[in-house]
Amino acid sequence: MRRRQALAMLSVAVVGSSFGPARAQENALRLVVPYPPGGASDSSARIVAAELGPRLKRPVVVENRVGAGGRIAMQQMRALPPDADALVFVNPALITLVPNLVSQPGYDAEADFQPVSQISQYQFALAVPANHPATTVAGLLDWIRANPDKGNFGVPANGSIPHFFALMIGEAARVRATVVGYKGSAPLATDLIGGHLAIGVDTLDSLIVHHQGGRLRILATSAERRAIDGVPTLREAGLALSATGWNAAYAKSTMPAERVALYAREIAAIMQLPEVREKFLQMKSEPVSADATRTRATVEAFKAQWVPVIRASGVRLD
Repeated sequence: MRRRQALAMLSVAVVGSSFGPARAQENALRLVVPYPPGGASDSSARIVAAELGPRLKRPVVVENRVGAGGRIAMQQMRALPPDADALVFVNPALITLVPNLVSQPGYDAEADFQPVSQISQYQFALAVPANHPATTVAGLLDWIRANPDKGNFGVPANGSIPHFFALMIGEAARVRATVVGYKGSAPLATDLIGGHLAIGVDTLDSLIVHHQGGRLRILATSAERRAIDGVPTLREAGLALSATGWNAAYAKSTMPAERVALYAREIAAIMQLPEVREKFLQMKSEPVSADATRTRATVEAFKAQWVPVIRASGVRLD
């Protein structure tokens, strides 16, 4: 066990400055995270990297490439040489949302990249302040109909996945969902807890700690199965709606098939390890073991559900 831990520590480097060559990174597989350290994508990459290095018997370097909501990392990945040995940890925003919200994102999600392995699946939550009069989804919908000028749905960002999920909820419930975009999950939760916002929609992992602390109330979660004791899914609450997001490792489209298969096989095996699964479950993220074919199918199913909502909304980010 100690030897394995030592190997893991030696195999994971944290770099945030450049894609350029460095001695410490020679022969390294790069795991590029398009977001700052500490978030769900970053944590997922580091958990995988700690196991992947020893399995490949080579260094695995985690690089945070931050900017433009993740587009900087995608643009820089696209610019790497065709034989570059790098994976990027993506979510639906970069593969599905950006191509439909930004006219010139600086990369083509389908032509420039290919799926390697899905890492995890996560869900969303519908929440209200702890002192809100509604204690059920049905009660909230009645409250919105009685107070249409107060029924704003706060989301962590305009054009985010929770933004469009809020629109889905409104459509399914036949109520007008006026969306208010915040600059992140933290200010959204602050206004929700303080009662300055009546309704919040965000990823479950962003809201659950406040629910558990009694600072706000989650009325429903978005997946097919319950995630919190005593809290129904949206379907159980009467709305014919379910939705999940995902995180996955992608490669440049020029990466050879045999190398894609190798990384997919190793990552899928890692995601079956009990200790890895437990770490993801603690983050309220469901671990997934999948090859490239299954990952592509998941992405295509996601597009089929979400792209019509995105296009119908008329939302643009440029």
